[in-house]
Amino acid sequence: MDDQSPEDEQSPQDDRYRADPVLARLRELRDSIDNIDAALVHLLAERFKCTRQVGELKAAHRLAPADPAREAAQIERLQALAAQANLDPEFAKKFLRFIIEEVIRHHELVARP
Repeated sequence: MDDQSPEDEQSPQDDRYRADPVLARLRELRDSIDNIDAALVHLLAERFKCTRQVGELKAAHRLAPADPAREAAQIERLQALAAQANLDPEFAKKFLRFIIEEVIRHHELVARP
C-alpha cells in the first residue's frame, strides 16, 4: 500500500520547476503572491466585520450611511501611506474608493426599515 498522499505526488511540471532555477524562482514568487492574496482576503473580511458594526451603529442612531469628510481623510491618509510604501497613490485611492463604495452599500442595506 502506498503511504503517499495526493499532495506528496509529484508531477512532471514539479520536476521541471526544480530543474530550472528561473521556473523555481517563479514558483516561489507565485507562492508568495498566493499567500499575500489569502492574507488580503482575511484582512478585508476583518475590515468588513468592523464596518458592519459601524453600519449597525449608524442605523440604530439614524446617522447617514456615508461620511464624506471621513472618506476624504481616509483616502488622503492611504495615498500618503502608499507613496511611502512605493505603491502608486492613485491605485491606493481607487482601491479605497472601491471598498468605501461597498461599505456604504452595506450601510444603506442595514439602514433600510
